Amino acid sequence: MADHPIETPPRAPSPVHRFGTLAVHAGSPHDPTTGAVIESISLSTTFAQTAVGKPVGQYEYSRSSNPNRDNFEKAVAALEHAKYALAFASGSATTATILQSLASGSHVISVSDVYGGTHRYFTQVAKAHGVKVTFTPEIEVDISEHITPETKLVWIETPSNPTLRLVDIRAVASQAHQHGIMVVVDNTFLSPYVQNPLDHGADIVVHSVTKYINGHSDVVMGVAAFNSDAMKERLGFLQNAIGAIPSSFDSWLAHRGLKTLHLRAREATTNATSVAKALEGSPHVISVNYPGLASHPHRAIAIKQHRNGMGGGMLSFRIKGGYEAAQRFCQTTTLFTLAESLGGVESLVEVPSAMTHAGIPKEQREAVGVFDDLVRISCGVEDAEDLKADVLQALEKAVVFPKISNGLNGHASN
Repeated sequence: MADHPIETPPRAPSPVHRFGTLAVHAGSPHDPTTGAVIESISLSTTFAQTAVGKPVGQYEYSRSSNPNRDNFEKAVAALEHAKYALAFASGSATTATILQSLASGSHVISVSDVYGGTHRYFTQVAKAHGVKVTFTPEIEVDISEHITPETKLVWIETPSNPTLRLVDIRAVASQAHQHGIMVVVDNTFLSPYVQNPLDHGADIVVHSVTKYINGHSDVVMGVAAFNSDAMKERLGFLQNAIGAIPSSFDSWLAHRGLKTLHLRAREATTNATSVAKALEGSPHVISVNYPGLASHPHRAIAIKQHRNGMGGGMLSFRIKGGYEAAQRFCQTTTLFTLAESLGGVESLVEVPSAMTHAGIPKEQREAVGVFDDLVRISCGVEDAEDLKADVLQALEKAVVFPKISNGLNGHASN
């Protein structure tokens, strides 16, 4: 642990334009030769040199840097109000690279309800290279109790996956920075459109680009954005040395998806709000987790941290009837596809306890609210009324129909 507080690095220059304009234009120069308004895909792995050690341009080898990856990174940096961004082969590769930047013997404090892949890395991989992780469900309240001289990093997901708990980023960062500890925020569930963690004191913001940033369920990628020059040197070195980088084609696709992020995020929020309200009003539902509802326990944080208090496109709920009802619900929706992942234009539904979070022991899952009857929903950009109708009919089939069938069977046996 550092002997002095972290000095906040210079912030990225305040953007002249607003989000939608940046989404379309950041990192998107017109081709100086042809005038093409959309960048070409640079598939070359290597670049010619005019003399030994003197490449024609700024590129030498595509693992180290590539035109498509550079443009995508510039666009993400602009949208996250960051000076730098680095893209990786997946969100998990992003997590792994950041943890690899810590020396053996380092300590990390993490919120308890994190993405299953993050939990797996923390508990099974980071431990192997001598990094210890402490999980806490109330990080704003008890972070100081977990800080040791070896603590180097605090890891936050807000909203968390899949219970949609929120964390006050500023409150955590203020305590962590007093001890020279960096704060990382996984912003995958909201995207840069709804939330900019660096503006609230975070040092690094990470995304699974696979989700909202790309938004079309056809790219696996991750990204980290930050302002520190020293961090750029360290993480940039690891990006090249480890080599877990995205292809030029995937970078091109993700950059294309990014250009409509603001439109998709707004529509997903509209749809999720409509579905969450319908679920909250249903007698077949135990509880609904959605930051856009007044009933959410952390609604005040959403109002403070999210653009216009938006709730985003993700929600989860507990269905009456247990795991069997949760299964039936997911198999009887017609517009929501039963599948893992989130943030695409299509709506998805899954049961975390048996799918995305199955690798976490049951007692640990339930301690943070991931019960067997919990259903997670990712709302896409379909029509809100159609999505709401689909959810309501699936609830009837999952909860009511089995009771009627059992009653008829019982009557027949008499």
